[in-house]
Amino acid sequence: MKKLIPVLLCSLFFMTGCTVVRIDTQSIDNTINVVLSKNNQLYNRVGKGYKYYVPKGVTYIDTNELNEKLYSNGTYYYLYIDAISYYHKAKVKYKENPDAYYSRKIKMNDKTGYLEINKQDDDKYFIEFHYNYAKIEALVEKEEINETVLNASYILSTVKFNHNVIKLMLNENYLTNKEEKYDIFESKDEDSVYLEYDKNNETSDEQVEKENNEVK
Repeated sequence: MKKLIPVLLCSLFFMTGCTVVRIDTQSIDNTINVVLSKNNQLYNRVGKGYKYYVPKGVTYIDTNELNEKLYSNGTYYYLYIDAISYYHKAKVKYKENPDAYYSRKIKMNDKTGYLEINKQDDDKYFIEFHYNYAKIEALVEKEEINETVLNASYILSTVKFNHNVIKLMLNENYLTNKEEKYDIFESKDEDSVYLEYDKNNETSDEQVEKENNEVK
């Protein structure tokens, strides 16, 4: 019996150590530091040339080329997978904005990006989070900022590219005619075209519920 107790305690330590991470989500800096520092190999969503993890509470809605639309607790997340910049190993062009609600250039695990949050005229906050050759944009209430940053951190940190598939896509001219049209590394002072498009085509609560039920 005496030998059994240390074994049980050791097992509990390793189980919790591998699956549970305490995060102070009241601090955006802490959330980013903890989540992005983990080299997480999880994924449950596979696209053409990439895969990533959709955290619990977030629902995949649809795909438009390399743009994906996600939904969580009344908020839409717009995910852009920048396969072109990944393929060419483009450098991040970002200067921290002192006038923003939050602005930070990120470099972690040999991956780079930035997070910028700006208050809009309607008192909502535009989140622009780029990391690991992928980007998430969302328009949220102030009290939703921390949860959105947490979810976005999990999604962006788990994006993995299939180099051979990306190369094939480029060779097939799937992306080459768009290379000069996209530069997601430079932050915007206003909403993106993709986000603006969806704001002009808002979905009712009943339709959102229907979409979620269909996905489930």
